Amino acid sequence: MKTKKEKKFRSSFKLKQKGIEVLGKWKTVKIDPNLFADEQFGDIVCLEELTEYKLVSSSKVGKVKGKKRKADNVSEEGNGEEEPVISPKKRKKHKDLRTRTVTSGDPNAAEVDVPADKEDKCEDVVKGENCEDHGHVAESVSGTKNALKKKKKRVKQKAAQTQETLPSVTTSKKVKNWTTKILSASADHKADVSAWKDLFVPGPVLQALSYLGFSAPTPIQALALPSAIRDNMDVLGAAETGSGKTLAFAIPMIHSVLEWQKSNSLMSRNDSDAKESYEDDDETRWGNEDETEELTHQQVEGSGDENDAPFTTGHVRVMKNAEFDSMDKTHTLGSNRKRPLLGLVLTPTRELAVQVKHHIDAVARFTGIKTAILVGGMAAQKQERVLNRKPEIVIATPGRLWELIKERHPHLSNLRQLRCLVIDEADRMVERGHFLELSQLLEMLNDSQYNPQRQTFVFSATLTLVHQVPTRIVQKKNAKKIDKKTKLEMLMEKVGIKGKPKVIDLTRKEATVETLTETRIHCDTNEKDYYLYYFLLQYPGRTMVFANSIDCIKRLSSLLTILNCDPLPLHANMHQKQRLKNLERFAEREICVLLTTDVAARGLDIPNVQHVIHYQVPRTSELYVHRSGRTARAAHEGLSLLLIGPDDLINFRKIYKTLEKSEELPFFPVETKYMTSVKEEKLLSKKKARNKKC
Repeated sequence: MKTKKEKKFRSSFKLKQKGIEVLGKWKTVKIDPNLFADEQFGDIVCLEELTEYKLVSSSKVGKVKGKKRKADNVSEEGNGEEEPVISPKKRKKHKDLRTRTVTSGDPNAAEVDVPADKEDKCEDVVKGENCEDHGHVAESVSGTKNALKKKKKRVKQKAAQTQETLPSVTTSKKVKNWTTKILSASADHKADVSAWKDLFVPGPVLQALSYLGFSAPTPIQALALPSAIRDNMDVLGAAETGSGKTLAFAIPMIHSVLEWQKSNSLMSRNDSDAKESYEDDDETRWGNEDETEELTHQQVEGSGDENDAPFTTGHVRVMKNAEFDSMDKTHTLGSNRKRPLLGLVLTPTRELAVQVKHHIDAVARFTGIKTAILVGGMAAQKQERVLNRKPEIVIATPGRLWELIKERHPHLSNLRQLRCLVIDEADRMVERGHFLELSQLLEMLNDSQYNPQRQTFVFSATLTLVHQVPTRIVQKKNAKKIDKKTKLEMLMEKVGIKGKPKVIDLTRKEATVETLTETRIHCDTNEKDYYLYYFLLQYPGRTMVFANSIDCIKRLSSLLTILNCDPLPLHANMHQKQRLKNLERFAEREICVLLTTDVAARGLDIPNVQHVIHYQVPRTSELYVHRSGRTARAAHEGLSLLLIGPDDLINFRKIYKTLEKSEELPFFPVETKYMTSVKEEKLLSKKKARNKKC
């Protein structure tokens, strides 16, 4: 009885939908306009009739349709063109016009296109049929699985075609980042790296160093690598800004991951066909995150693709999600043990985390090691999905990392297997406990998640810088005089270094670089704008202007914009994407001004910065060293200018005393004849600003 019902349904359905072959044209029928006065005919627009047609059996119609579809597929493959992408808004407009496909378990039955306005009726009929015949449901499920496999193969083929035809898409994204100019500075991709071989650097890393053109290590790298790689020691490194500290901890970390992979027989991740197929699916999913997000939004809104079918596509998408969920569950259960988190790098700022990731990726390009970045200001859900790929190394800021640990992400749940912990440019942050999340994270790593075999690296330009304690504190009974040794001991205790580490101090007594020229200008607070504008006119180039507050940066940005200086602001209240964009633009332009707070003070390696202006004197000597370290990097020359007002004198004297400057800072030469015209231009800019407000 069931088969009869199916036959009745199919035959009648096909006769209604596809039983007519149109030979002629539809012709309009004239209607008396008085008929439209009746309310029942209010929705009628016009009537058309078809006189030339031919009745055709439904099976023949299905065969013709199938042939057409095959021909279309062949033409699409031949041309290599993808179907035009339709935006969600247009899909909503064409919702009533789209067609969908109905499939059945009968192999002889043809595919039928159903208009969207008749979907509901068809769904009711199919539901009734499914309730009566469970065997038919099983057949349809198996059919959808086969369709899934075919669809995956097509996706892989299309991805391969697009990669072959459009290689410039991937390279354009790399050019945008400010780190690529430094990493690709050498045109020689086969540099001699014999100087690195005595430092126990792994073979794949040597290959990457040769490709990058790094022929010889810097002093901090030459001293740190043997102790870290050969002796497996913890390292505390202090070196001047621009000395290559990132590679000094990145190379030992990569070596540690490679050694762990060797011991666990995981050098090759594609060890079986099943894993290879899953990896390919995983890459297609994770490589096109934005596209998948748009698709999920479109599914929620109820807008489908024009070529998708309501029954197959609806069921297929549910089956797809269910299949991925099951695969993710099995993958997390198995690969949490197989691929744990092995390296963790903590940075004080988001921009520094982005830069460190690019440097590690460049050195690990021939190793297959995966890295991930976890910072605030970016989508947490996307970062969770990146963590699901089980990266061996994670670069993070403390806030976002602690947030994901509290949410008990599987990849961050077991940190006992962590082999390397790096705190980059964060000595001040650890010392004073500015970040609550960082102190909680370090407590957890040193208590419940402690690994005795873990290596710890702490690098900074101001690691051994000691402040002069005020006399009122020294005179107290329980006061302790802090020197370099006690400062390092306190730092080791908080970070969790229990053995004897390798301490490397390559900093000068003055803490700044020899190639840096330090100068100052004493002026009133109101005159700082004149001197800043004067300097930018007289000495054009790549200049960073630092201030202590966001309000000051905003005011200077509006002022210099009116004066046609085209400044680029950078502060914590900006959206993260805009912050990175402004850094990229600053690195691209030869003559440019970056107005920034101390978010850009630590660690950023922006090429060829010629001048650093302290519009407001920094509050600590560490900040002065890090700000000034954005210029005069890697043996290049640079200038640091302090604009000292009456309110800045106290901070200036503290810095001068802490850095133990033997000579007074020279005054910056200013030609007074140009200052009058500068003041006039500034007055005109104020008038323009007032007129705009009015």
